[in-house]
Amino acid sequence: MSIRLSNGTEIPIEMHKVRIVQKVRLAPARERLKAIEEAGYNTFLLRSRDLFLDMLTDSGTNAMSDNQLAAMMQSDDAYAGSESFYRLLDAVGEIFGYQYLLPAHQGRAAEHLLAKAFVKPGQVVPMNYHFTTTKAHFDLAGGKVLELYGPEALNTESTCPFKGNMDLGRLRDAIAKAGPANVSFVRMEATTNLIGGQPFSLENLRQVKALIEPLGIFLVVDASLISENAYFIRQREPGYENTSIRDIIREIMSVADLCYLSGRKSCAVRGGMIATNRKDLYEAIRPWLPVYEGFFTYGGMSSKEIEAMAVGMREMTELEVAGSSADAIKYFLSLLQEKGIPVVTPAGGLACHIDAMRFIDHVPQSEYPAGALAAAVYIASGIRGMERGSVSMDRDAEGNDVPSDLELVRLAVPRRVFTMSHYQYAADRLEWLYAHRRLIGGLEFREEPPVLRFFAGLLKPKGDWGAALAQAFEDDFGPSC
Repeated sequence: MSIRLSNGTEIPIEMHKVRIVQKVRLAPARERLKAIEEAGYNTFLLRSRDLFLDMLTDSGTNAMSDNQLAAMMQSDDAYAGSESFYRLLDAVGEIFGYQYLLPAHQGRAAEHLLAKAFVKPGQVVPMNYHFTTTKAHFDLAGGKVLELYGPEALNTESTCPFKGNMDLGRLRDAIAKAGPANVSFVRMEATTNLIGGQPFSLENLRQVKALIEPLGIFLVVDASLISENAYFIRQREPGYENTSIRDIIREIMSVADLCYLSGRKSCAVRGGMIATNRKDLYEAIRPWLPVYEGFFTYGGMSSKEIEAMAVGMREMTELEVAGSSADAIKYFLSLLQEKGIPVVTPAGGLACHIDAMRFIDHVPQSEYPAGALAAAVYIASGIRGMERGSVSMDRDAEGNDVPSDLELVRLAVPRRVFTMSHYQYAADRLEWLYAHRRLIGGLEFREEPPVLRFFAGLLKPKGDWGAALAQAFEDDFGPSC
């Protein structure tokens, strides 16, 4: 939650105590330059030992609670019929209102099962925006993802509270063109990762459902960041100001026909699941679970993770937990705005996003500005962020690059991990980098996988700008920083 100080400043206030810590190191700039060169200018390939602040992702990096850790000690390791599964099933029923549960080892495993069961060659899957693994699974199944976002979604400077809303007119036209029988389902992501963690409103979700239900099309919610989306609804949607996070989540799920999630985010534990009240959807997926994941009562998760997820699902409905990351992101973003650094507004869930096309407007999109900026941020600070731009897009069938709608550097804010001094440090180093942004050049691939290339692709700088940036940093801060 956030509080307002006597001087009028609003800051996030941590509603927890730090009881266990993990040591980190801030390597000198020359070491950071060597590390990013060895990683092929791909921040995914950096080693943890070379990082000061790891802001690559909030997936699996959140701080677990004492109650989650305690719950892991009561896990039931039975291969079949584990009591741990039934405790998670109880939590799903209590929080989501769903009676059918299919555990999976993580969110992309759930996407694979959905693709296997429901996405047929030639069909379309409308959504408010794609996520990388979602699109990959649906494409591999022969489907086509349709991104039917509204007019404000790609505007990085905006006050629109729900940039994750789906455009109803575009949805209606897409269904009419494809034919309802050729629509696998409609997917709404909470919150939309690749456009800055932007939420959808309950009003929009209900409108989508009202449009597709008479046509026999079902509604899927990616609930990986459901508590953050619910938190934004409570803050931004009229009529929900005094509604509990639990009740908002329950209302979202009452509109959806099925949800799936990566437990690594809102639930703060590694794992995933699919849940629904529709027996027909459940039975369409269920036969594939033991083929690709594991038995019905563990689905690729350890029993310890299942126990922790049950606790995390209940804890994510607490106001101070649901808002812990969102409020920290808002604070971090405000620091960067004060320094004139171009960021995605309004503040969303999961991360603070820097607009690389505005930050280094001299680097053409063909030279991967988001990837270049992510590498430059690491050289200047020891902070690992993630490229969310054209590197994260795979080539088309003819081998051509597919430009991304946005070129963003994502600085993820895991729940209950960083302190205010970390955000202040990050803002200071980004201010320095922005003043020296003309030193940053572009990138090109030197080794490129055929799919999801952002995970393992190796790049190289066009010119020797990495060394020039490290030298400028040493000139200003000294060789030990």
